[in-house]
Amino acid sequence: MTEYAPLDLPDDPKLTHNITHFARALRAAGLTIGSGRVIDAVRAVAAAGFSSREDFFYTLRACLVTRPEHLVVFAQVFRLYWRDPRYVEHMMAMMLPAIRGVQEDRAAQAGEKRAAEALLDGVTRDAPAIDERDGDEVQVEVDASATMSGDERLRQLDFEQMSTAEMRQARRMLARLTLPVKPLASRRGMVSPQGTRIDMRRSFRGALRHGGEMRRIHCKKPRERWPNLVVLCDISGSMSQYSRMVLHFLHAVANQKGAGWAKVHAFTFGTRLTNITRQLATRDVDAALAAAGRQAQDWEGGTRIGACLHAFNRDWSRRVMGQGAVVLLITDGLDRDDPDALAHEMERLHLSARRLIWLNPLLRWEGFAPKAQGIRAMLPHVDAFRAGHSIATLEDLAEAISRRDDDGEKARLMAALHG
Repeated sequence: MTEYAPLDLPDDPKLTHNITHFARALRAAGLTIGSGRVIDAVRAVAAAGFSSREDFFYTLRACLVTRPEHLVVFAQVFRLYWRDPRYVEHMMAMMLPAIRGVQEDRAAQAGEKRAAEALLDGVTRDAPAIDERDGDEVQVEVDASATMSGDERLRQLDFEQMSTAEMRQARRMLARLTLPVKPLASRRGMVSPQGTRIDMRRSFRGALRHGGEMRRIHCKKPRERWPNLVVLCDISGSMSQYSRMVLHFLHAVANQKGAGWAKVHAFTFGTRLTNITRQLATRDVDAALAAAGRQAQDWEGGTRIGACLHAFNRDWSRRVMGQGAVVLLITDGLDRDDPDALAHEMERLHLSARRLIWLNPLLRWEGFAPKAQGIRAMLPHVDAFRAGHSIATLEDLAEAISRRDDDGEKARLMAALHG
């Protein structure tokens, strides 16, 4: 949920002019805003007045924001455009490297880099001048042998800290990723001369054709089958940016022929469980995610992990979890419901799955510890606990799925939990 920041408004008589430029910045940051909405915003501010800072914020937000996933970006653009008197210097320091000067030590907040990029569209900064003393040339040698390429840096970059251009490039990279899986050996057999099991039925039928004489022993081998992939993705406020990128990746997996999965079932949950499997089957990724957004009405809302897992275990488990399904659970585990009920539902989910893998973006922090009661209740009931905040962590999923002995960070965190 976006929170209002109580800061002072500038005294600017050209309010209509500023609202128009503010709408252009929002459009550059990815919001769909036409001229009609800008006119509505100007009229709404004129009707509501702008003596109250909080009323001004929510009046503009009501007129210019139409999708829940844009709330965070709107709040950051609003803060930088209307609230911070040094927003230009702040964004320059954020977007461009400085040779001289003091840089901020903190990392950009969610949506802040996209907001800065939108507001600085077309703005350039001259390189700082270098003092020349006595005509001596200053030569600077730069060793770039250990620096990362652009693609490698993007692979390691946190989804929440990406700019608009970086997010577009990341989506293209995610569309090329694969999630291969090894086939499972079925109890049913198939004819094979190199098989290690005797096909008694076929062998006896052949003997009956020759008066009971066994002239040939037929062999068979186990028939291979592909498991289902079941994805439970948290779309609450703290997970919205990560969930959106993960769903791009899952769309590529679901629509990739020959990937190995029998079927990919996708569910979103926040305050309720929503099946978006049919929506992800749409070939166009933008149309698929737009349809999934319309289907799931709880984007960027609260979190009720235990209740949503109970709904899945009750209504969907028997339909989609057969034949040794692999389950991906994408959530930060921050749940305030009854931890005992959450642990019970996690145990039921674990017993129904061939393998349960939990992706948690909070693992990007080096000092992460299982202190939240939701994480403590869920952790014992997963097979692998891995990070899920970047392209590189999604690429590592192939290793976690293929190797049954791979538990990610579970063993270390379980030791800390009982230590």
